[in-house]
Amino acid sequence: MQLDIRAQTLLKALVERYIADGQPVGSRALSKISGLELSPATIRNIMADLEELGYVSSPHTSAGRIPTPRGYRIFVDTLLTVQHIDESSVEARMRLPSQQPQKLIANAAQMLSSLSQFAGVVMAPRHESVFQQIEFLRLSEKRILLVIVSPAGDVQNRMLLTDVDYTPAQLVQSANYINQHYSGLALEEVRGRMQGELRQLQTDMGRLMQQAVEAGSEAMADSADDMVISGERNLLSVSDLSSNMTSLRQMFDMFEQKTGLMQLLDVSSKASGVQIYIGGESNLVPMDEMSVVTAPYEANGKIVGTLGVIGPTRMAYERVIPIVDITAKLLSNALSNH
Repeated sequence: MQLDIRAQTLLKALVERYIADGQPVGSRALSKISGLELSPATIRNIMADLEELGYVSSPHTSAGRIPTPRGYRIFVDTLLTVQHIDESSVEARMRLPSQQPQKLIANAAQMLSSLSQFAGVVMAPRHESVFQQIEFLRLSEKRILLVIVSPAGDVQNRMLLTDVDYTPAQLVQSANYINQHYSGLALEEVRGRMQGELRQLQTDMGRLMQQAVEAGSEAMADSADDMVISGERNLLSVSDLSSNMTSLRQMFDMFEQKTGLMQLLDVSSKASGVQIYIGGESNLVPMDEMSVVTAPYEANGKIVGTLGVIGPTRMAYERVIPIVDITAKLLSNALSNH
């Protein structure tokens, strides 16, 4: 239902006051802060209408009202005035290093947490398992250490248990063949090409290379940090989220298991711009008292991940939204220039 201007003004004033002090807002306070010259009776009637529509509710212990998830939703979608944040000042504070993408991701999560005073989360970029070089090291009979080096210089190791005891010369020859013919490709692509191209090699050597490629794909997939979270402890000081053991358990189950959070961030990566998930209205947020503000980020024009802030439903959205938006842009620029 479309709200008239008076109802919108009162709902905006109520949400802003509740976010600021966490106390139910009464009609008398609304008459002072809304700027409307309305009688207390008129304000009470409008608030009763808002309650009937599901935008506000009345706690049993107070005559005042508080916003519902539906009230927060209309507030952030249509009534919110986003604060201007100087992007250059945020960029100076972030000091994103350009050496390694992992450091960029970790720094972005820390900055989201620091600026918002809540928890910052970044879903790491999903890259194909491209390799630059591999090596085989013979550890003992039929035990080989596979070393995979990515184009960014990251190193992954995997133990191979073989049916054949390969000589050091055979291991060098196999590694040289893979590096010469397939370096710079995704290991999944190499696996398919090898099946047709290795028939001219000895059977044992071909089997070793296939085993190495399969193990390498698994190693690089296992090593990928799907998500970086910073500042979870900040949420312990938010009474709305830590007021009882049930809330605390739900919150830390979310951080420990990460499945639901990954699903939310994955959904966010398919949307454009900042998205706001308000607890109680979204099946993706595990707690009624929690909201998540997200934005996708890019590398060279392609969306590769999502970042965001996890905090209470009663958060200062006008501050958090530009923090998330600017951080996504800065991370995109840093990854694109890497």
